[in-house]
Amino acid sequence: MKLYGYFRSSAAYRVRIALNLKGLAYDQVAVNLVSGEQRGGDNLARNPQGLVPVLETDDGTRLTQSLAICEYLDERYPKPPLLPPDSEGRARVRALAQVVACEIHPLNNLKVLKYLTGELGTSEKTKLAWYRHWVSEGFDALETLLTDSTATGEFCHGDTPTLADVCLVPQVFNARRFECDMSAYPTIRRIAERCDILDAFKHAAPAAQPDAG
Repeated sequence: MKLYGYFRSSAAYRVRIALNLKGLAYDQVAVNLVSGEQRGGDNLARNPQGLVPVLETDDGTRLTQSLAICEYLDERYPKPPLLPPDSEGRARVRALAQVVACEIHPLNNLKVLKYLTGELGTSEKTKLAWYRHWVSEGFDALETLLTDSTATGEFCHGDTPTLADVCLVPQVFNARRFECDMSAYPTIRRIAERCDILDAFKHAAPAAQPDAG
């Protein structure tokens, strides 16, 4: 398999974690989001949205959208599972993942931040305030969802990593990168730290990627 991504892309980071948890081998092709390579013809041919990641399977099929890719991997390579066996558990894990992937991240991804400072002419200070506001709003809810549920264990759901952890860890990385105050989120921090000692997460981290240099 071949993964088109960028070392600091949260969405690509999620897919790297999922691939690593499954023990799957893959080649990486860097798409530089800062230089605008994602809007070039080659990447648009792979993904008309001009986004990463794109996962190219062994038969040449190209898959987009990180959550869809992760669920594809879980269906195609079911061990170890990224979703619990029970319907209630699967719904909870998907909900936790979507707090990050569908609520926090879309408001804070690179193209939104570039639009704020470019077309709308906001200052760097305003951009950072925007970023931190949406992280805080999302993490406030996520912390409550995690602390109020007996289903939370060492990880977001139980004692093995799930799709929820796959989404959480990249968002925590970004929150720290933008110097968000994490003091109000002890459960989120505990889970992220537990994930970070696992090889699947360590090897997926931005600093460990070939294009990080």
